[in-house]
Amino acid sequence: MKGTYIGEFEELVLLTVGILFDDAYGLAIVDELEKQTGRNVMMSAVHKALVRLEDKGYLRSRMGGATETRGGRDKRLYTLTQAGTKVLNQSREMRNSMWKQVPKIVWEGGKI
Repeated sequence: MKGTYIGEFEELVLLTVGILFDDAYGLAIVDELEKQTGRNVMMSAVHKALVRLEDKGYLRSRMGGATETRGGRDKRLYTLTQAGTKVLNQSREMRNSMWKQVPKIVWEGGKI
């Protein structure tokens, strides 16, 4: 498995695959990311991230059935692997730990 670190966008893509669970494919991932983040998301950026995350072992893909709405083309569906859920948990734990270390005065707008 390549690298063990993920960037913010990769983390968002992994989380979105988790949210979509059994229906995580390119366009659905883009739509959900835009809905969740309020950002415009490029399909090409999502596809590149999906390839990287699969190469790292955090995602697994399989071909889903063809649909009329896709002109008879199959969908590539993504699911989190055990390593993917592990890296998401590690990321959450690290962020939570760091958030807890920020002095209360920072949030109250005082001067340090």
